[in-house]
Amino acid sequence: MPRGGARTVSGPPPDPNSLRQARAAEAGGWKTLPAEGYAGEVPDWPLTEATPREDVIWADLWAKPQAVMWAELGQALEVALFCRTLAEAERPDARADIKKMVRGYLDSLGLSVSGMLRNRWKIAPSVDAVVLDLPAGAAEAPRRRSARDRMKVVPSGEGA
Repeated sequence: MPRGGARTVSGPPPDPNSLRQARAAEAGGWKTLPAEGYAGEVPDWPLTEATPREDVIWADLWAKPQAVMWAELGQALEVALFCRTLAEAERPDARADIKKMVRGYLDSLGLSVSGMLRNRWKIAPSVDAVVLDLPAGAAEAPRRRSARDRMKVVPSGEGA
């Protein structure tokens, strides 16, 4: 077993709000997915005959925002394999290695929070987002004084 060194998922996931990541975004790093989900045509099932449960999972997955990228990247086969593996993992007698495979698919297909971050995908704010009624002035938190704000300007030549 290898020890130490960088691995594909080692370290913290990328932060879309960091300054370094902002430079990467300018170079096309982060992709914003539509909140309403994928509006394109659902691909045909690429594997052997699907079970009824796999059909339900397949239809549900292709309605998600991540499906925009799957269609763009041609990942229908990977999504179908995930459907089949998830349906098997849902069984009461499912093996632990099948459940681990599901977790890996969740990350690689961007279906988990860490998977979304690692793929550098974010979902656009929903048009139907609920706006909370906050009292006036509550929208902004009070600004904390920095060390620079606490410094006192002393004119040169005085008090010496």
